[in-house]
Amino acid sequence: MDISYFIELLINGALTGLMYSMVALGIVLIYKSAGVPNLAQGAMVMISAYLIWMFSSLVGLPIYVAIAVAVVGMFLFGLVAERLLLRKMVGQPIIMIVMLTLGLEIFLRGVGPGFLGAAPKQFDLGINMMPIIIGDVFINREYLVGGIVACILIALSLLFFRTRLGTKLRAVSDDHVSSWSVGISVEKAIGISWGMGGIAAVAAGALWGSVQGVDWTLSMLLFPAVAVVILGGLDSIYGVLVAGLIVGILGSVIPGYVDPLVGGGTRDVVTSLIILLTIIFRPHGMFGREDIERV
Repeated sequence: MDISYFIELLINGALTGLMYSMVALGIVLIYKSAGVPNLAQGAMVMISAYLIWMFSSLVGLPIYVAIAVAVVGMFLFGLVAERLLLRKMVGQPIIMIVMLTLGLEIFLRGVGPGFLGAAPKQFDLGINMMPIIIGDVFINREYLVGGIVACILIALSLLFFRTRLGTKLRAVSDDHVSSWSVGISVEKAIGISWGMGGIAAVAAGALWGSVQGVDWTLSMLLFPAVAVVILGGLDSIYGVLVAGLIVGILGSVIPGYVDPLVGGGTRDVVTSLIILLTIIFRPHGMFGREDIERV
């Protein structure tokens, strides 16, 4: 076995997994703050990338100003989504809220390319495209930057939930009625949580859009992100980090050796198996909270 090839797959897989974690972080932030499983996060990443491209290429803003404007836009999108959609679902079964977010995912998947064009678009974050070469190992520089940004966002999220506002959001996630009874604005808390999910989507959209271009396929990042969330635990920020590394490494190393033998396509199989096996053997994930209800 070529050890350099294995190390290259391992490192780039880990960095790719951390970039998956940026998408998954938005799902966890919303669930941890509002108790809502958000299946629209993939499309939110796609819309974020479209906004960055629009503000940088069509409006002519510097790329990092365009990212800042997209952050504001996606935070406002989260507030609007809560006001117009989620507030009407208060008291409904959780499966109806999940279906609502899935419907929003499908709707956004069509709206972005429909208004701004389906052809792939590009923007440049100014990251050097040349790989970092250590011996015979090639490390993708964009993935390295993405992994660093993901770690920073995860650390900031952990710090946020230690603040007064973060504590209120966790209380809302645990029990809406009890939160109302102590004077916490549940509607505002849910809106803020969706706004934070929007901010995470912008970070993921900026980096993934730079790596693979901007088109509807960015929304497909929901698939590996769901694997990360299920493996790590739906309410665990630590789980996002660890599970992202695992999903990324397995999704790189296994296809790296099996794809040449079977003709490709094993990355999605590996991701699917992670989801299925986790649900069967550890439904709450590695770090998720296991809720036991007495009947």
